[in-house]
Amino acid sequence: MDKKYNDLIGDMIKKNNYEYEKDLPGKGKPLPKDYMEKDTLQHFQKIAKDAGFLPPWLKLQKEISALIQTAETERDIKIINKKIKKYNGICPTPMQRSLVSLDHLEKAKNIW
Repeated sequence: MDKKYNDLIGDMIKKNNYEYEKDLPGKGKPLPKDYMEKDTLQHFQKIAKDAGFLPPWLKLQKEISALIQTAETERDIKIINKKIKKYNGICPTPMQRSLVSLDHLEKAKNIW
């Protein structure tokens, strides 16, 4: 039994895909040679870097570094350590950092 129905969403997707495909720059042209030389991850990383994309953990790393450079009080250190804990939870394992203290602030400034 074949039911007939209006697939409004499906029709819109088909229409938009057709219109989008005809305006793609480079359509019908060969891919650049370096496209096939790299693996998919390297290719993605290059595209992301060229577009100015930073992973959230790198953004947080830069923020922590700036905070450490201006930290003066225990309250500042508590805020920084809270951000370091968040950073350690989202960054690759080898990039994890230890918490900072007011006593070792100068060392932390050099590390971060």
